[in-house]
Amino acid sequence: MTADEKLKIEERIIEVLKTVYDPEIPVDVYNLGLIYKVDLHDDGQLMVDMTLTAPNCPAADFIVEDVRIKLSGVPGVVEPHINLVFEPEWDKDMMSEEAKLELGFL
Repeated sequence: MTADEKLKIEERIIEVLKTVYDPEIPVDVYNLGLIYKVDLHDDGQLMVDMTLTAPNCPAADFIVEDVRIKLSGVPGVVEPHINLVFEPEWDKDMMSEEAKLELGFL
């Protein structure tokens, strides 16, 4: 894939990540700062490192599966691999300004 094609796919990946929500928080996983890495390879393999707001999150399986299913539908992504990581530990400073505003942290 060309650099331009890759950039367009990566932009679409971010758009899709912004449609995934923790059922208990009214902000998407991308703006919450739960997505640590998005690495799209030229062959369409996608590696995503993400975390959760808490290691014992009861919705963990649901959220990770939602991310995987939605990213599978992005044209150009052959197979998404979602790696759940807990380092660095998530904290509210990782949220976007939009998310902080939505949740009343600003």
